[in-house]
Amino acid sequence: MVVLGIDPGLANTGYGVVAAGAGALSALDDGVLCTSAQLSPELRLAQIHHGVQALIAEHAPDAVALEELYFGQNVKTAFAVGQARGAVMLAAGQHAIPCSGYTPQQVKSAVCGSGRADKQQVARMVAALLRLDRRPRADHASDALAVAICHANCAPLARALAAAGGP
Repeated sequence: MVVLGIDPGLANTGYGVVAAGAGALSALDDGVLCTSAQLSPELRLAQIHHGVQALIAEHAPDAVALEELYFGQNVKTAFAVGQARGAVMLAAGQHAIPCSGYTPQQVKSAVCGSGRADKQQVARMVAALLRLDRRPRADHASDALAVAICHANCAPLARALAAAGGP
C-alpha cells in the first residue's frame, strides 16, 4: 500500500509518501509545496491542487491521509488550512483515491506513543520508523510522513473492523 500523507497549509503544504508492505514501512518521497503570499488565495489553492495532482501521477497512492484541522489556531488560519485540505481532497477525488483524516494527537500517538509529543520527537520517530539516514529537513514534510505512517498503521485495523461489521 502506498500512502500520500499531507500536512495542509496555504503557505506550506507538507507531503510524504510512504510504502507499507511485508511488515515494513519505507519513505518514497517528501517535501513541501510552497505558495507565495503575494498571490491571490485562489491561485495559491490552484498551485496546491496542481502539486498534489503531480504527486498522485508520480506515486499512484492507494490512499491520501490528511492532518485534521486544529481549532486552537485563529479563525483565519483555520479557514486557510481548511481550504488547502479541500484542494488536496479534490485532487484525490478526481482520481477516486480515498481520503482519511487524523487529528494531530492521533498522529503523534501512532508515531510516538504519546499525543503530546513535540515536533522534534515526531521527526526523530519518523526517521527511526522509516529507517532514514537523517530527519526530514522541513517540519511540514516530517509531519506529512507521520500522517502517512499513522494511516499505514491504522488502515489494516479499520479494514478488519469494517469487514467484521464494527465501527
